[in-house]
Amino acid sequence: MLAPLPLHLPDGALCALVGPPGSGKSTFAARYPDSWRVCLDAYRRLATDSEADQSATPVAAEIQNLLLDARLSRGLTVLVDSTNVFPHVRAGLLARARYWQRPIVAVLFDVPLPTVLARNAGRRRVVPAAVVREHHQLLPAADQLQHEGFTAVHLISELQAPTSTLHATHG
Repeated sequence: MLAPLPLHLPDGALCALVGPPGSGKSTFAARYPDSWRVCLDAYRRLATDSEADQSATPVAAEIQNLLLDARLSRGLTVLVDSTNVFPHVRAGLLARARYWQRPIVAVLFDVPLPTVLARNAGRRRVVPAAVVREHHQLLPAADQLQHEGFTAVHLISELQAPTSTLHATHG
């Protein structure tokens, strides 16, 4: 586990990582205990031997939801390491956090598209550039995430700044 970035998560929080493939979500998640991480790619791989097999997404989402409920019901912190760029996906995460009366935090991966495309090209599993571009265009603004109901919104650009003084947008 790498040293965590300067992000304090409230105990029992659900932390949604929001960003396109190649933006650094999994690298960010690796800085925290492995038991905190839920990831659709991992569950697709377990179900089909392929992280890229999108036909396994419904099963992967069921597994993710079971683990979210198991952890949130116990007041354990959880990091959702998926793109989370679609509003309906975030709405589901918000509903789960509300049901279990847990804070929900978003980390918005506001990484420039050329950087994301370059990182994606160097990954073991390269996502088609058109998909990366589409997901990048779907990125919500921090104020949109606030409006949706996130307890706090953090920009990865601020968390990674060398002299970062954490600026969270609170809702």
